[in-house]
Amino acid sequence: MNALIQSIRRSLFLRLLLIFGTTVLLFFIIIFWSLRLVTDTGNTIDAIPDFFTRNIDSIIDIESIGSPPNLANAMRLAEELGWTIQIRSPIMRWSSDTDDRIDVTQAEFDHTLSADAEIRRIGGEDIIMVERGGYEFYLYQRAVPEPAINYLVLYVGFTLAALVLLINYFMVNRLLSPVRLLKQGAERIRNGDLGFRVDSDRQDELGELTESINHMADSLQSMLEAKRQLLLAISHELRSPLAKAKLRLEFLDESEQTDQLREDINDIDLLIADLIEAERLNQEHSVLVAEAVRLGGFVRSVTEQYVEYKGSLEVKIARPDLEFHIDKLRIRLLLTNLLNNAVRHGENRPIRVNVSFPDGQAEIEVIDRGEGIPAEHLKQIAEPFYRADSARRRNTGGTGLGLYLCRLIAEAHGGALEIESEAGEGARVIVRLPRRPVAASQ
Repeated sequence: MNALIQSIRRSLFLRLLLIFGTTVLLFFIIIFWSLRLVTDTGNTIDAIPDFFTRNIDSIIDIESIGSPPNLANAMRLAEELGWTIQIRSPIMRWSSDTDDRIDVTQAEFDHTLSADAEIRRIGGEDIIMVERGGYEFYLYQRAVPEPAINYLVLYVGFTLAALVLLINYFMVNRLLSPVRLLKQGAERIRNGDLGFRVDSDRQDELGELTESINHMADSLQSMLEAKRQLLLAISHELRSPLAKAKLRLEFLDESEQTDQLREDINDIDLLIADLIEAERLNQEHSVLVAEAVRLGGFVRSVTEQYVEYKGSLEVKIARPDLEFHIDKLRIRLLLTNLLNNAVRHGENRPIRVNVSFPDGQAEIEVIDRGEGIPAEHLKQIAEPFYRADSARRRNTGGTGLGLYLCRLIAEAHGGALEIESEAGEGARVIVRLPRRPVAASQ
């Protein structure tokens, strides 16, 4: 017995089978019981009492009906007894009830009561037949309909059935409650919260699935952390030979080759810096040094370094300028990356920067009129090292990390980055920021 209980506890399938099997059994019992009671209580007919049959002549005064029968007296007697009286002869057929529920001619002889009275039976029901003066008098009980009782039985049956279903629902709901926890856990892990674990003390298949998902999250977290540490270590180790290469470059004679070499070394240095910053922002608890600034004025100060751009740069800031808590260094990096992209791909056409404050949040738009980004690349363009070759060629500069860093910086502040573009129509990058970084407001 204990082995069976343990098997049921460890098997979700067996428990579901037990719940639904019990439900089906209870439904059959309730339906059978309800139909049986409805059938039994539809018409109540009691057996004819013995004293009634023994004293038929004194209880049922046939003489008062007379021969030929006085139908008024017969009706009165039927009402007093609460019975049905039928009178038959070759020349008449009469019944005290308009609805003759029994065909008395089909009744069969059972036993004799007196010289002119006998008991006949049909369908398990007794009928008294008295023959006098050439007339046959049939007396039998009226069917007593009880619709209220029938309805009560149906109501009770439906109530019990609904109660069984309700209990069944709560049992299955409780049995499958870990599924919701697993879904929420999988969503949080999918969104990057690899430190989240699903709590469960179940010992069945769902418990095993929960444990597997937790182990998967552990493995993913370990792998990503190892990758992050390796990337940071390599990036830091590259800084030393790069510094030495820059130093040696200064001792070389100036030429076109040294200029190109200096540019390549600077690109590598910038790539390493971007990688390190991206990994810092990818940390589960990225640290922001937030301080209060007038956002519009801060954006304008960043754009001042692009005054020599040949295509012109227009800055429009909504009034009044609102105060936001931001990490100035990282927001400066975000704006610089966006403006560099706009200048690089703007083809000396006008660039517009708009700062607005819808619903108390900040919305920074950087709009260029360059070659744009094909629609099929928009979803991946902010991923690391992704470049749409037709719109973002390597020889135009850039490492494929700029927009990725911008997205990480916006998300680290609790905001978002959106990109809208069409090939040949330029690009519109929108950065939305809350008044305070999410981590700082908690």
